[in-house]
Amino acid sequence: MKMIRYEKPKRWIEYDLSSLSNIIIRSRVSIEKLKDSPYQREWVKDLQEIELKREIAGTSRIEGADFTERELEEALKESPEELLTRSQRQAHAAAQTYRWISQLPVDKPINRELILEMHRRMITGADDDHCEPGALRKQDQNVIFGTPRHRGAEGGQECSAALDALIKAINSEFKDHEPIIQAIAAHYHLASIHPFLDGNGRTARGLEALMLQRAGLRDICFIPMSNFYYEEKQEYLKSLSSAGNLNHDLTPFIHFALKGVELQSKRIFKEIQTRISKALFRNLMYDLFGRLKSPRKRVIAERQIEILKILLDKDSLNLIQLIGFASSIYSKLKNPMKGLIRDLEGLLKLGALSYQGEGEDDFEKIILRINLDWPKEISESEFLQRIKTFPKSKTHSFLGR
Repeated sequence: MKMIRYEKPKRWIEYDLSSLSNIIIRSRVSIEKLKDSPYQREWVKDLQEIELKREIAGTSRIEGADFTERELEEALKESPEELLTRSQRQAHAAAQTYRWISQLPVDKPINRELILEMHRRMITGADDDHCEPGALRKQDQNVIFGTPRHRGAEGGQECSAALDALIKAINSEFKDHEPIIQAIAAHYHLASIHPFLDGNGRTARGLEALMLQRAGLRDICFIPMSNFYYEEKQEYLKSLSSAGNLNHDLTPFIHFALKGVELQSKRIFKEIQTRISKALFRNLMYDLFGRLKSPRKRVIAERQIEILKILLDKDSLNLIQLIGFASSIYSKLKNPMKGLIRDLEGLLKLGALSYQGEGEDDFEKIILRINLDWPKEISESEFLQRIKTFPKSKTHSFLGR
């Protein structure tokens, strides 16, 4: 099978604009929509941690990492108790590197020092037994990768010169293009040069993440492209290879990556919208239940608020799970189960909850969810009118009784 040797590109960013115009517009719109979405500052840290976890899981699994969710959680800690496998150590090193990336000043130049430091952080403690952290490949240290087989820049002088040429292009020629395309192009070219013995993909995706942050998303969160690349791993590798086969025509890889930018931006936007809906739900919940006057109704309302808080946090639970989370709330009642079912029935009558499934003999099949459209559907007068119909009811329709 023919092997494709690395050749320095004549133009560092070359692509067919006409075939990319639609996806460029869609990705730009999705990012602007995300940037313009209202959000609370307290959400940012939570969202950043969620996106960090997705990014680390993606960039590690692309490299073949195999770990359970619990092992991943441990690896993401600042000071993990124990990292048993290489996969965990790679994930931990990547997490520390991305946290470092997120704290870099926006005016810190992208130069050789920065890229070598990024690689050093990605490799140290994970793969430094066979790859010197932060060191370019030396003479006769050559690498072959991809399908069809590609050969990175020759180790030694060619490898060093190719990296310097890329850095020069990032700080000059790249500036004529949109920031998102700059990030994607930097990812491709660093992977194409393959300047290190190991960790090239992780470092290339880290550089892309840094440049995407600088595309105006720093205050919200970074777009976890590695998660998308992992989910579409075959297409990811194919599009990288296709650009290499076309003498660094980036059209196929830019098209693929922009599709990821669009999808990931829409997903983050949806998460922000969900948080907005939950905030509105909480405000209405406290406002309406706070209007109840009688001591008995207020006691019931306090328990119902606790149920709603549990479901707002968990999104959905089956009845067995909810019973477990709510056990302390009802432990002092004479008949805790009867009280919980009665309160749930009341919340269902109010429209604050929805459920799926039924059958009193199999509580695991009954799934309860918050109705995030509730603030749009109920008025104060309707709330007070519905309150009058419970908790006197002796039927519990969602249990099939």
